[in-house]
Amino acid sequence: MIPTPAELETLREAGRIASKARNWAAETIKPGFLLRDLQEGMETMIRDAGALPSFPAQTSRNTVAAHYCSSPSDETVFEENDLVKIDVGAHIDGLIVDTGVSADLSEDQRWSGMIQAASDALDAVIDMCAPNVDVEDIGERVEQVINTAGFRPIMNLTGHGLGHYTLHDTPQIPNARIGLKGSLEAGSIFAIEPFVTSGRGYIKDNGKPEVFMLAHSPKPSNKIDSDSLDAIESWKGLPIARRYFNDLPRKPFERTLKELVKQGVLREYPPLVEIIGHHVGWKEHSIWLGPNGPEVLTA
Repeated sequence: MIPTPAELETLREAGRIASKARNWAAETIKPGFLLRDLQEGMETMIRDAGALPSFPAQTSRNTVAAHYCSSPSDETVFEENDLVKIDVGAHIDGLIVDTGVSADLSEDQRWSGMIQAASDALDAVIDMCAPNVDVEDIGERVEQVINTAGFRPIMNLTGHGLGHYTLHDTPQIPNARIGLKGSLEAGSIFAIEPFVTSGRGYIKDNGKPEVFMLAHSPKPSNKIDSDSLDAIESWKGLPIARRYFNDLPRKPFERTLKELVKQGVLREYPPLVEIIGHHVGWKEHSIWLGPNGPEVLTA
């Protein structure tokens, strides 16, 4: 997406809102705090500031790299020694930013090396962002920085372009040289997110999905509740969570979700875990590639 000047100002405002929510979560998180409360706290801050979440806020712990989103009844708490990825985004009228940091809940800061490697890799590739830079060159630099720190990047997770009501747009921006095609376009908006691990560097789906995205309109069905479908469609194809719809009757809503998944129009995003059970660190910023170079919208 190439924003107009007015859209760019809106993106900057969305970036300030998302960054404030991210920073609040990083300062508030502690052992014993409910994951759901931290996620919902970020979302409330975003709404109160005049924006909406561009996806459900997530807090993925330890070996879970991404996509841990609490159910409406989730009573899981953060524990001492957790390594937590705080992932949050905001949008205003479909203009999206995406950001996140890792938090080390150990007293001895045992995950600091992994967190620093992700931060250093992100800084290194932001500095090299310029028109026509190949995304594979970015991935190669991410891997170099992470390997130098003694870790591996996650090979099958990538950064991404940001579009209008499109969270994952082109191009994909890898964390290593993996054979992707694409380059950075002058004036575009994108997110870069190095993932770092001491494991093999690959993730897999594992667990119950609590993040969903309506990709297409469904076929008519008596199993679809009209109020539930209207509420889901109001998010205009952005990712959603069950907890967004606590005001709807539960049985008709769950029946609707099940039918939409069965029809193949509602995508499910389960938690993503490192394949041999090693911890994962991470950091993410959204960037505008302007005439004076890269501008971090979520600093």
